[in-house]
Amino acid sequence: MGFVKEFKDFAFKGNVVDLAVGVIIGGAFGKIVSSLVDDVITPLLLNPALKAVGAEDISKLAWNGVKYGNFLSSVISFLCIAIVLFWLIKGANKLNKKQEEAPAPDPGPSSTDKLLMEIRDQLKNK
Repeated sequence: MGFVKEFKDFAFKGNVVDLAVGVIIGGAFGKIVSSLVDDVITPLLLNPALKAVGAEDISKLAWNGVKYGNFLSSVISFLCIAIVLFWLIKGANKLNKKQEEAPAPDPGPSSTDKLLMEIRDQLKNK
């Protein structure tokens, strides 16, 4: 029974449960960001730029059998996702900075410090 209890303690610790929740939310967030890139950014920005260059379907670009168009498409998607994540994290960091509390006011010297300062002052006066 020691193994089962040990595993239960490990599996239901806050860190493991928090990690599992983070992975699930990360997967869902990944779908949102992918949809933003595929359905919003690519049609608005990338497709007009490709049409202007004459390469309407980037995935069909090839040279001597090397399909570099798919690679370029993946690199562009990665860059778009990275930029979107950067903007989202930057915005979240701004919100967190605003929520941080101001530092607590200095309570001043303790009673021991006050006593030592009085003794110091009396020694200076002698």
